[in-house]
Amino acid sequence: MPTSVRISLPPTLRRFCDNHESVEVAAGTVGDAIEALHARFNGIRERLLDEAGNIRGSVLVFVNQEDIRFLDQSRTPLKPGDELSIIPAFAGG
Repeated sequence: MPTSVRISLPPTLRRFCDNHESVEVAAGTVGDAIEALHARFNGIRERLLDEAGNIRGSVLVFVNQEDIRFLDQSRTPLKPGDELSIIPAFAGG
């Protein structure tokens, strides 16, 4: 059942989301939240997901500061009031 969650957006994605720092969406899972974000801001999905529909390796997603890679990935369930943080992963040295 969808619940209201907040998605915090990094500066690099805000230009695709009408410059919002965060948005509220109704979603039951992390994957649902990404789809809801895409429905509101067309084109954001391609920045977050690869061609197979998996979260890109260059994108980190956290639910309440827990990395979803150590939870259930995009199937991670969401509860009312949860906060998703999308963070671009940087490499370099």
